Amino acid sequence: MRTWRAGLFVLILLFGQAFVLAQDGATPASTSDSKPTTEAAAKPAVPSLPSVPATLTQDQIKELIQKVADNDIQNDNKQRDYTYIEHEVHNRLDGKGQTKSTETKTYEILEIYGEQVERLIEKDDKPLPAKEAAKEEEKIQKLIDKREKESPENRRKREAKEEKDREEDRQFVREIDDAYNFALVGTELVGGREAWVIAAEPRLGFVPHMKYANFLPKFHGRVWIDKTDVQLAKMDVECLDTVAWGVFLARFHKGSRFMLEQTRVNDEVWLPRELSVKVDLRLALLKNFRVDVEQTFRDYKKFRTDAKIVGIGEVQEQK
Repeated sequence: MRTWRAGLFVLILLFGQAFVLAQDGATPASTSDSKPTTEAAAKPAVPSLPSVPATLTQDQIKELIQKVADNDIQNDNKQRDYTYIEHEVHNRLDGKGQTKSTETKTYEILEIYGEQVERLIEKDDKPLPAKEAAKEEEKIQKLIDKREKESPENRRKREAKEEKDREEDRQFVREIDDAYNFALVGTELVGGREAWVIAAEPRLGFVPHMKYANFLPKFHGRVWIDKTDVQLAKMDVECLDTVAWGVFLARFHKGSRFMLEQTRVNDEVWLPRELSVKVDLRLALLKNFRVDVEQTFRDYKKFRTDAKIVGIGEVQEQK
């Protein structure tokens, strides 16, 4: 989704890249009740919940997490086939945690030539003034024009870069496996569906190999994995220590928290329902900021692959 690729939410990526970076439809795990073969029992694709949670081994939990990561990569692909509405409430807090000011924005997320683009449609729950709305439409039109004129070579380069980014995401999963000790602590209902609850705590001696992986030990949290679909249903991540991002860009302080809940859409894909971010940070050399951001996602609609993308001028001519 657009939000956690933005700078403010880079920290949720650092912990949850294996779980949320994507959101692409996954093939549901088998729910067969047949007993596994000896070979399957030695390395189950989807561990069944034991009567005593502690009996689930680290290897089994890691394999379960790997399955979730694979599913999320598929979710990312399918998520691009959807348009939706994103509503954001941004609260600025004072030193006592009280709200000083509130700003809300509503975006329509569109699908244009395989790329998701946001269009701001409301501020403070009111439609944009005509001038601002026209600027948003102009932004969309520029992208349409750019994609229409894109050469085959430039398209190949763009798609190659996107594939490289996806491969880096897959490699990041291995870093997460090495960075944490996992424990199955039980099951809970999320959205009326049963989910495994898995705790993750930093592992001593972790040696990062990828960019940004050195931040992983500064976070801990829990993930809720839907038992039927083996998908990320919920995630709650907390910052354990100050995290410096860049030399002077930002410092996220202990206690910053990121919570995500997802939902099943059209029986084919898991997509965000709500994202909550509570951050205490210092930007550049400025004073500290305390922000509370809540985002909700709704009105998911599958984009028809045979739909024709038209420019603003063509729409006006057809009226």
